[in-house]
Amino acid sequence: MTAPPGERTDVFAPDQRSAVMRKVKGRDTGPELKVRRLLWRLGARYRLHRRDLPGSPDIVMPGRRLALFVHGCFWHGHDCARGSRVPKANRDYWTAKVARNRARDAAAREALTAAGWRAETLWECELKDEAALEARLRAMLK
Repeated sequence: MTAPPGERTDVFAPDQRSAVMRKVKGRDTGPELKVRRLLWRLGARYRLHRRDLPGSPDIVMPGRRLALFVHGCFWHGHDCARGSRVPKANRDYWTAKVARNRARDAAAREALTAAGWRAETLWECELKDEAALEARLRAMLK
C-alpha cells in the first residue's frame, strides 16, 4: 500500500525506487575503477575481490599482504558530509543498515590484521584529489 502523493517522502514511486536500487553495484564501481587504473599506472599488480579473505577486499596484493577496500561514503557511514547524511524516508532502516555495514567492515579489518595482512580503506570522498590519492597509494606500496 502506497502513501498518497502528498504524504510520500521519497521522490520516486516504490517500483521506480526498486529499479534505482537494483542498479547500485557492489563491484567494479566508478571509485574502484579509478583506484585500479591509478595502481596499474604506478606499476602495481593486484587481484580482485578475493572471496577467501575476510570481507572480500576490493583489491588485493598478495605479495605485499595488502588488502584495499574502496568504500562509498554513504553505504559505509564515513564521517564526511555525504556519509553522515541519513535519508528522510525509512530512516530507522538506513541507520541500522549502515551500522551493520560498519560493524562488518570493522570485523573484516580485524580478521585481516590477525591473519597478517595490512587492511586499508579508501573513501569515495578522498578520491577526488588525485594527487593526494596517488601519494597515499605510493606510500602504501612501499
